[in-house]
Amino acid sequence: MMRLNKYIAHYSTYSRREADRAIQDGYVRVNGEIQENPATQIEEGTDIVYISGKQVSPQEKYTVIVYNKPKGELVTKSDPKGRRTIYDSLSKEFKHFISVGRLDFASEGLLLLTDASHVATALMESDLERIYKIKIKGEVTPDMEDAMLNGIYLEDASAGAHSHSRIKSMEIKPFIGYKVQKNRPDYSILKVALKEGQNRELRRFFAHFGAEVADLKRLSFAEIELNNLPTGKTRYLTRSEYSALYKFLKTEKRRIKEEQRYQDKD
Repeated sequence: MMRLNKYIAHYSTYSRREADRAIQDGYVRVNGEIQENPATQIEEGTDIVYISGKQVSPQEKYTVIVYNKPKGELVTKSDPKGRRTIYDSLSKEFKHFISVGRLDFASEGLLLLTDASHVATALMESDLERIYKIKIKGEVTPDMEDAMLNGIYLEDASAGAHSHSRIKSMEIKPFIGYKVQKNRPDYSILKVALKEGQNRELRRFFAHFGAEVADLKRLSFAEIELNNLPTGKTRYLTRSEYSALYKFLKTEKRRIKEEQRYQDKD
């Protein structure tokens, strides 16, 4: 059983909030009857759900694309200040796609987008490896390396943050790995691998040690790599990348079911 709003968000391009609105506005029918309660329980494979005349079916059909985001674009649908967003660059067929996490305005590189909200959520909440190439102003110090290896708690995480960020402190877990490619007094270049991507995490991390991040580029997300994709261009996942994603989602679904089973026992 699954809540109606979650069912719609899971098997369509609607977000949970959009699903709630459609249900409350009378655009959703369950087994032929209009249903205005988002908490209505749905039996997958048994109940028939329509939204605005289109059936929502429990199927694992989804599309994922890779976008090589350039600097100077926001990962959002629109910006009140009129700044350029990724959706200004993406072709019309991808305008409804959901981004898997974000890259900030000054960052570039691999950004995944999908037409399935449950895929986006599963990837965003995962601890799959993300690899970044970073250029910082100054040297990579022993204290930085110790924090990369062992993690660090930033009681004051305002340095390196967006000016309007409400996050005051941040726990940064140990990096999966790192490699210093150039270490000089004026600037340094390194690759780092993380299990998560908190809000401006890397910028906050290096700012804590007095080093400003001059360039930040995401190179890969799990087994999906940027490779030679030109800046501002998109590509579909390869067959092997889809296969790896399918296995990951199947494992995640099994894990969630197991957790729910244990919770029900409690």
